[in-house]
Amino acid sequence: MYMFDIHKVLDQLAYHSGQPMLFNSMLFLVLFTLFYGIYILLSQTEKPKFIFVILFSLFFYYKSSGFYFLLLVASIGVDFFLAQWIGRTKKYAFRILLLVVSLMANLGMLGYFKYGNLIHEFFSWSAGIPFEPLDIFLPVGISFFTFQSLSYTIDVYRGQLKPLTSFLDYAFFVSFFPQLVAGPIVRASDFLPQIHQPTYISKEMFGRAVFLIVSGLFKKAVISDYISLNFVDRIFTAPTLYSGLENLFGVYGYALQIYCDFSGYSDMAIGIALLLDFRFKENFNAPYQALNITDFWRRWHISLSAWLKDYLYISLGGNRKGKIRTYINLMLTMLLGGLWHGASLRFMLWGGFHGVALAAHKAFSAIKYFHFPRFSKFRSMTSGVLTFHFVCFCWIFFRADSMATASSMILQIVIHFSPQVFIQFIEGYKTSLALMALGFGLHFLPRQVEDFFQQKIVASPLVIKAAILLFVIVIVTQVKSAGIQPFIYFQF
Repeated sequence: MYMFDIHKVLDQLAYHSGQPMLFNSMLFLVLFTLFYGIYILLSQTEKPKFIFVILFSLFFYYKSSGFYFLLLVASIGVDFFLAQWIGRTKKYAFRILLLVVSLMANLGMLGYFKYGNLIHEFFSWSAGIPFEPLDIFLPVGISFFTFQSLSYTIDVYRGQLKPLTSFLDYAFFVSFFPQLVAGPIVRASDFLPQIHQPTYISKEMFGRAVFLIVSGLFKKAVISDYISLNFVDRIFTAPTLYSGLENLFGVYGYALQIYCDFSGYSDMAIGIALLLDFRFKENFNAPYQALNITDFWRRWHISLSAWLKDYLYISLGGNRKGKIRTYINLMLTMLLGGLWHGASLRFMLWGGFHGVALAAHKAFSAIKYFHFPRFSKFRSMTSGVLTFHFVCFCWIFFRADSMATASSMILQIVIHFSPQVFIQFIEGYKTSLALMALGFGLHFLPRQVEDFFQQKIVASPLVIKAAILLFVIVIVTQVKSAGIQPFIYFQF
C-alpha cells in the first residue's frame, strides 16, 4: 500500500544545487498546473492575485538559486524607492546622484557575482601573489532581472515613465516568473499597463500559448538537448580527436543548439505569460535567415539587443557624433555585450568580432558602389550564407571552454578537414544529423508556414491541443538520454 511521505514532498520543494526548476521538468508541470488552477480562481481579484503570483515567483527563483532569492527582493526594494525619490526630486544634480546609486547597486551586485574572480585575479597578478579563486556562486538569471530593474529607474530618470506608487506592482513586474531567469527582458513601459487590466484569456490566446509552449519544448528538449549530448559536446570537449569536417558540423550543431535552447525558453516563457493574460514581444525571429549582421541582431535575442541599443549605445552617443564615434560606440556596445555574457577573453572576442562586423556593414552600406540592384537575389543569397558562417565562426569562441580549444577547432577545420570521412561521419551520427536537418529545415521555413500551423492549432478543439502537448511530452521522454539539461542562458 502506498504511503504518503511528506518528507519526499518537502524535499522536492527544497532548493538543490545544480537542479534549478525548469519549464521542461515534471516538477514544474505539476506545480504550474496547481498554480494555474488557483490563479484562475483569483483572476478577477487584484491584490490577492498579485500577492499569489509574487510568492510563486519568489519560490520559483528560490528553486533556482536558493536563498539568493533575497538578492531579488533587495533589488526590487532598492530600485522601487530610488525611482520614487528620482520622480519627486527636481534638482538635476541630485537626480543624477540617485541614478548613480541605482547603477552602483545593480552593477555592483552583478560585478561581484559575475566578475569578482576576474577582478581578484587582476589584483593578485598586480601584487605578484598567487591567485586563489573565490568561492562565488552565480545566482541564476541575475543579469536579466538586474537589466530589467535598471531599465525602469533609467526610464524614470529620463522622464519616460512615472514612478510607481505601489510596491506590489513593482514587485510583480520584476519577479514575474515566466521571464525571470532567462528573459526576454521585459520593459516596464510594455508590462506595467497590462497588470491592472481584467484577466481574460480568449480561445485564440490559449491556442497560441499552447503552440508556443509545444514548439519551445520541442526545440529545447528534443533538438537542442539531443544534439548537445550526443554530438556537439563531444566535438567541443576534444576537437583534435575529430576531423575538420566533424568540427565544422559541430559548429553548425552548436549554432542550432543555442538557437533552439534559447528561443525554446523564450517561446515557453511567452506562452506561459500568455496563459496568464500577459503579452511579451517576440524575442527571436529566424535569426539565421538574416542577410547581414545588422539584420541578425534585429532577429537574435531582440530584447537584449534593444536594451543594449537604448541604454548603452544611445547613452554613449549613438550615431549623433559623427561616423568615427558611431563605429567606436558600436564596438564598445558589443564588447560590453560580450563581457555581459562572461568574464573571459573569449566572450570579449565574440563581442568584438560582432562589433567590427556591425561597424563594417554600416560603413559599406553608406557607399553607393556596393549596391547592385540587378544582382539583388544572388547578392542576398551570398550575403545570407556569409552572415551565417560569420556568426558560426563567432560561436566557436562563445562555446569553447578555452582559447586553446577554440584555436584547435579552427585549425582542424582549416588544415585537417578530411572530406573522405563524410560517409563514415553520416553513418556514425545519423540521428543527430537528422535532427540538425530537421531543426534547420524548420528554421528556414517561410513565416507564412509557421503562421498557418499556429492558426490550425488555435482553431483546433481543446482535446486536440491536449493531444499535441501529450505527443510532444512523449517524444521528449523517448529521446531523453540523460537528466534534464539546464538552459544555456541560465549561466548568464
